[in-house]
Amino acid sequence: MGRLFGTDGVRGIANSELTCEMAMNIGRAAAMVLTDNNRRHPKILIGKDTRLSSDMLESAMTAGLCSMGANVVQLGVIPTPAGAYLVGKYKADAGVMLTASHNPCEFNGIKIFSGDGYKLPDALEEQIEAIVLDHAQKPDCPIGGDIGCVSVAKNTVREYVDHIKSTVPFALDGMKIGIDCANGAASRTAELLFTELGAECHMLANQPNGVNVNENCGSTHIESLMTFVKENHLDAGVAFDGDADRCLAVDEKGQLVDGDYLMAICAADLKSRGKLNKNTVVGTIMTNMGFNRFCDDNGLKFSATKVGDRYVLEEMLLEGYNFGGEQSGHIIFLDFATTGDGELTAAQLLSIVHRRGAKLSSLATLMTRYPQVMVNVGVSAEGKLRF
Repeated sequence: MGRLFGTDGVRGIANSELTCEMAMNIGRAAAMVLTDNNRRHPKILIGKDTRLSSDMLESAMTAGLCSMGANVVQLGVIPTPAGAYLVGKYKADAGVMLTASHNPCEFNGIKIFSGDGYKLPDALEEQIEAIVLDHAQKPDCPIGGDIGCVSVAKNTVREYVDHIKSTVPFALDGMKIGIDCANGAASRTAELLFTELGAECHMLANQPNGVNVNENCGSTHIESLMTFVKENHLDAGVAFDGDADRCLAVDEKGQLVDGDYLMAICAADLKSRGKLNKNTVVGTIMTNMGFNRFCDDNGLKFSATKVGDRYVLEEMLLEGYNFGGEQSGHIIFLDFATTGDGELTAAQLLSIVHRRGAKLSSLATLMTRYPQVMVNVGVSAEGKLRF
């Protein structure tokens, strides 16, 4: 773990730990490290979630990037996986997402994607840290016409929704689903996506006001969705976090279907259609032991990594696997996305439920959960560096 970057980018309390000055300096350093020096005006995208501090940090990050000659394309409020997808679609040199994912509104963060839409490897993060913290390389700031400019992308929601729709071969006609947007980025995309896929959508926590992101809602507070689905006799429910890169589900009985169950359902379906590379699923050491048993019973191989979706992705890329994820709901369908994508996961799951004409509770019986306990131990930021 680096001095600025954790397993999922830079993160801290906005305007205290993650200041405008730091965001601007990270922008400068990122432009220096990620772009081709021979290109006069590299293109870098910036997206954000619904936190009040996102506008402030966007302005600072934009200033840092433009000061190094980069042209910035602002994507507006959009899910993290949408930002990663659009890096490739727009043929950008890099992308930035301003989000603290599942954390409360006072936090914010900076996630950086390289030109291929993948999160940065450790080596590049270390180069950025060295420039920001150690002044290892002095910025050579351009002047005049060499300074970067700013533009705003107009069709980001439409382009992302169309992309997710293209991955679903079977519509959701007739399904009644509950959708908890965590008052986050999915508030812009989820209702449009699932309505166009044919579902009858019942929305929760889709009125962001800048401070209510993840507040007693979303994938980290799924109890309200569990009650809502059961009381309204819906077929299923899905919940996202603030930047919609993770998804948890609720079956028609109001029972939680976490990331391990989602992986079991989707892995079995992929295998049945010959779409699971090397018949292998990648998870982490936190994956429930019941998933290992599921793999053994269904002729699948399981590969465990350190905790963190970046490590799941690294293993997938290294070994040629195309499916993996975490119990928390970060699920990676590498055939369609370069990062965990909550709405993609939900679309794939609900398509399986509808195509098979089965109840989600029935599909979840593929796996039996074993008893599991997690104990959190507090540690300082300095202490984390020793791990």
